[in-house]
Amino acid sequence: MKDWQSLVDLRALNTWMERQGLGKGEIENPQPLAGGTQNLLLRFQRDGNDYVLRRPPRHLRANSNDTMRREMRLLAALADTKVPHPRLLAACPEEDVIGVAFYLMEPIDGFNATCDFPESHGASADWVHRMGLSLVEGITALGAVDYEQVGLTGFGKPEGFLERQVPRWRAQLESYRAFAEWPGPGGIPGVDRVAQWLEHHRPATFEPGILHGDYHLANVLYRHDSPELAAIVDWELTTIGDPLMDLGWLLATTPDHLDLRINQENDPLGKAFPDRETMIDHYRVHSDRDLGHIEWYGVLACYKLGLILEGTYARACAGKAPVETGERLHARTITLFERALGWIA
Repeated sequence: MKDWQSLVDLRALNTWMERQGLGKGEIENPQPLAGGTQNLLLRFQRDGNDYVLRRPPRHLRANSNDTMRREMRLLAALADTKVPHPRLLAACPEEDVIGVAFYLMEPIDGFNATCDFPESHGASADWVHRMGLSLVEGITALGAVDYEQVGLTGFGKPEGFLERQVPRWRAQLESYRAFAEWPGPGGIPGVDRVAQWLEHHRPATFEPGILHGDYHLANVLYRHDSPELAAIVDWELTTIGDPLMDLGWLLATTPDHLDLRINQENDPLGKAFPDRETMIDHYRVHSDRDLGHIEWYGVLACYKLGLILEGTYARACAGKAPVETGERLHARTITLFERALGWIA
């Protein structure tokens, strides 16, 4: 983000850090970091220590500041758990310092496997396989946290959580009819059949816990010196609900074979990455949650993500988003629903 200077008043930030007892002196070497969202990540040094600031995007959504406050509360709650996460250093829920709520976290020494895959990892099928297993272990650790014990009572609404899912996303789909140029849901294979299957096969009960809400390979960082997770990142969709939804999301978003061997041609070690059954089995080993309905969570993830992506296609049809992007995401929606239909066949 080239124009970050207008989004973070370094003088005001420096004064606030002074009041918080976070060292002395001026802020040095501020550098924006690439991220998976529009939220700004700014890394800098002060008094010999490294920090990463996270704040909402320039064009605020109605809940942008509340989302920041939820993230800082969640990260504070995870402080003494086994969940790999960025350590919260300081939080500013008020909006009068730099104009928005923000927080400071510890920089993570790690890499995003979807953007930068080290040769040390790509050279070993064992490491590629272990990366997939550690990805699963991230959500088993998260799901094992007693959310009430760590102070997250009231953080979400677990009552009726599963019952709300299909109606919520069906309504989202119907809202796209506001874009008259959108051809409608008829181009999505099995959209009604998948919804009906989900309603008829919904688990009767679940054990509430913390879920990330958007858990996939691009939202974790791996250690440079091992195939283990360094941190789970991008917590803006976290809530209290059914943690098995994170596993379902992982199953829905992980391709059958990943080509992670980007350093050498014609040797796709992505085949060493665990397949869905291996991920499910590994989750079962590390969690006492009942996986008897796990296919339901995978189908729900396909349904939810597919309908979210269809929104961009609807906006593109109306000239409110790039046509190429809309068509690409519509194609992915079709793929997700075809995957769901294959699971319920």
